[in-house]
Amino acid sequence: MISELELVLQKNTHNFHPVVDFKPDTDKICALDFTEDNKALIAEIVNDTSRFSGYVDAKLASAKSLYGIGGYKENRILYRRSNLFNAVSVGSQIQQMEIQDRSIHLGIDIWGAAGTKVYLPLGGMVHSYAFNEAFGDYGATIIVQHQLEGIAFNTLYGHVSLADLAQLQPGKYITRGEVIAHFGEPHENGNWPPHLHFQVIGDMNLKHGDFPGVCTKAESEAYFLNCPNPDYILNMLQYV
Repeated sequence: MISELELVLQKNTHNFHPVVDFKPDTDKICALDFTEDNKALIAEIVNDTSRFSGYVDAKLASAKSLYGIGGYKENRILYRRSNLFNAVSVGSQIQQMEIQDRSIHLGIDIWGAAGTKVYLPLGGMVHSYAFNEAFGDYGATIIVQHQLEGIAFNTLYGHVSLADLAQLQPGKYITRGEVIAHFGEPHENGNWPPHLHFQVIGDMNLKHGDFPGVCTKAESEAYFLNCPNPDYILNMLQYV
């Protein structure tokens, strides 16, 4: 099944402004694997933010890449570093999942240097923003609402700089190509190596300043329908 939103994004895939500075003719980008298949990514690295940042930096350096990228629909082991992903919200209650943890990634991550500029791919209004400061969470988070060919949707920018939130207010219009954020440092991005979590969301389900970026396997098909592939906007995976 393919949604109206996905069809519109496919149709307009070459019309979006780049989300980060990347020149395909001169810059390199590499895929980063955070599944169980990556045997080098041991728990001692994942659980230590400094060592994890060093691991990412070393991968980029060895590939001579400006950015690392990947993660959409990836079943990740990363989330074992935080209890945040061992529970789901049920109404107003938090209930432990005994069968499945949340491990299926719903966005694309772009890994790079802290301070990297993030641009808005098409004009839109600030929907909401928040500092989701729990260990392993998004940290500073921005959500922008767009409309394209009559279809409303949202883009989420997670793990950005806390200072980026100070310039925002709900309803503020931001133009295509305007700098909306910067990759945040670990102390402000949920204690992750610097990167951007970029996600497309159809229905926000009344959420503000936050939206699941990871789901369980059982929920994944419904989430994939609501959160189509962000690379329709990024147009970066073709260069991996």
